[in-house]
Amino acid sequence: MSTTTEILAHHWAFALFVIIAVGLCGFMLLGGFLLGGRARARAKNVPYESGIDSVGSARMRLSAKFYLVAMFFVIFDVEALYLYAWAVSIRESGWLGFIEAAIFILVLLAGLVYLVRIGALDWTPTRSKRQVIKSDFPVNTTNTHPQ
Repeated sequence: MSTTTEILAHHWAFALFVIIAVGLCGFMLLGGFLLGGRARARAKNVPYESGIDSVGSARMRLSAKFYLVAMFFVIFDVEALYLYAWAVSIRESGWLGFIEAAIFILVLLAGLVYLVRIGALDWTPTRSKRQVIKSDFPVNTTNTHPQ
């Protein structure tokens, strides 16, 4: 028996899987091309999302705070995955694992407190923050407007 035949005989299931996967992908692409609409209209190529027409350019500049919050999300999300893995193996890890997880959570909380203290999560620009004026007289918050 030749080497090629021996390899195919040994890995026939994987070869069949690859052939079926490639065939299915080709079938879906060809089916979408053949069955897809071919209408031409003025508004056909206009971006449309959530029932609202686009306004402005997609090339507008975003504040770096958006990227900062996205990085915080990814970091804390990955750490949540670590805690999930710990929660799955809680019986095997015992009290030592609990103490380690508590230290891990405390380090996360310290990082979050640090971010809040330096203002990394503060979205309000410094020029638009309102100054709180303390007065000696109490402020009347009831509505005195006659209706």
